[in-house]
Amino acid sequence: MAKIWTMGEILVEIMRPKAGISFDVTDKFLGPFPSGAPAIFIDTVARLGHEAGIVGGVGNDGFGRNVLNRLKNDGVNCDYVKVVDGEFTAVAFVSYSEDGSRDFIYHVAKTPATVLHDISNINIEADCFHIMGCTLMFNKDFADNVIQLAKKLYTNGSRISFDPNIRKELLKGSGIQDIMEEIMRMTSIFLPGIDEIKLIANKENETEAVERIFSKYSNIEFIVLKRGKKGATIFTRDEKIDIQAYKIKEIDPTGAGDCFDAAFICGILEGRTPLEAGKMAAIAGAINAAAFGPMEGKISRKKIEQLLNQF
Repeated sequence: MAKIWTMGEILVEIMRPKAGISFDVTDKFLGPFPSGAPAIFIDTVARLGHEAGIVGGVGNDGFGRNVLNRLKNDGVNCDYVKVVDGEFTAVAFVSYSEDGSRDFIYHVAKTPATVLHDISNINIEADCFHIMGCTLMFNKDFADNVIQLAKKLYTNGSRISFDPNIRKELLKGSGIQDIMEEIMRMTSIFLPGIDEIKLIANKENETEAVERIFSKYSNIEFIVLKRGKKGATIFTRDEKIDIQAYKIKEIDPTGAGDCFDAAFICGILEGRTPLEAGKMAAIAGAINAAAFGPMEGKISRKKIEQLLNQF
């Protein structure tokens, strides 16, 4: 099976139990739930049967044990996760609006989630190294640390996959554009949303944005344009493939995009067609959205294969 690694924030989420309870209202929360976009992604990779590992950090506390226990139990290699004494694991608070949108309050900066690593001491092999854009937005030093590892692995032959995953709560200043430019020059599998591809391509038209990305970045093999409940469109340099959403009763969309990324990349590395990989991704995202919590969906290799035959 493929070897897939990521680096980024490991945290827990504390979530409003239902939509319509804003942060300025005194009311209940549920949690902690294991989370962090890179953690959700890599946990899905492991549950799909591939070798999976993450570079990151948590505090030596109950929240840290909560998320590390989940990752390890699901088969994620956590050898390069630092457990930092005297500091607290990162936390994100989440509230939902009636229209399905979400608001986040992050307590991530200056926590072990952004602890720096000596890249020279990280010795891993990866068929693919996955980067989440939100990981690059907490602080420049941590973003540079992620890019250092990406460059090391890219030089050694790893594919780079990138989901810009832009969070408005974290987007401060214009420095993120320069950071993303470095990543894009190495990227093979690009997994943006519509607004994200327009922003990165500096084009208002979707078709022009796709064309701009392919023309500007020679490494790009796949652009996977995620459309949420409307499915996705996969672009290669030769074809365009529409993937319908897998219909399911949505409970919580948190983490669905991260699971989508994981299943698509696993499918491609397994040698599946873009259509098959896209269907795997749609199913994984839907399964996760059918459960409450960022990585609580019952995703497994057996379940994906079963539903793939019916999709």
